[in-house]
Amino acid sequence: MSDCNSCALNNGCSKNKEQCMIENNPLNNVKKVIGVMSGKGGVGKSSISVIIAKYLKELGYNVGILDADITGPSIPRLLGLSDKKAGSYNEMILPAENSDGIKVMSLNLLMENEEDPVIWRGPIISGMVKQFWTDVVWGELDYLVIDMPPGTGDVALTVMQSMPISGVVMVSVPQDLVSMIVSKAVNMAKKMNINVLGVIENMSYITCAKCGEKTKLFEGEGTEKFLKEMNLKLLGELPMIKSISNLSQYGDEKIDESLELIFDPIIKGIINELG
Repeated sequence: MSDCNSCALNNGCSKNKEQCMIENNPLNNVKKVIGVMSGKGGVGKSSISVIIAKYLKELGYNVGILDADITGPSIPRLLGLSDKKAGSYNEMILPAENSDGIKVMSLNLLMENEEDPVIWRGPIISGMVKQFWTDVVWGELDYLVIDMPPGTGDVALTVMQSMPISGVVMVSVPQDLVSMIVSKAVNMAKKMNINVLGVIENMSYITCAKCGEKTKLFEGEGTEKFLKEMNLKLLGELPMIKSISNLSQYGDEKIDESLELIFDPIIKGIINELG
């Protein structure tokens, strides 16, 4: 049964206690939980999850990141933790911590080799994700960022039902096909009564290194139409730049100045939407 007093949704939960499937660890006090979702792989969801966590940490918040993409865990490498492992404490799991002080939990932090495949069926994967919330000692966190798996299947459903998500950020790219797939994830969140904070459009444009002119990679009104139809807010547009694509190589570095300028209004928009 849920401990409502320690739940991140204790002031705004739409469920009654009998319906709630959320179990909270009494050792933890997580104030806000941000899900990062796309509905489709390959749109930069994990990279954006890491940048959100890094930026919140630089603003002075206590931050953790939960890698719920069990079959494709990339968060440890993106945060420079490929050689680290999670610890243990009284049958609980201690998350690893990167050089910025961000607490991290991922299946790769429990495996001997990060390249070993995860050949599990859905229920086992879903159970492991739930344990990352109930059995990990997150301690005091202002924000926990959850890098959710692509799609609207078992794992996404488990996260939405068993974790107190304060709001979801959707990640998309400016293509009609992707917008259609992301719409499925948006509709799933709405059916689960989870607040969709807005959309971050990745790979939106490129900027000329000489003149600074922006060039859209995809023409048309697809994004505007998608946002209007789904009644969503555009949190920001991200260009294709090296500082995002190089995260896996330089995961332990600070966010560079150009990325800070882009993400500053995005993060402020997320914080404002969460209240």
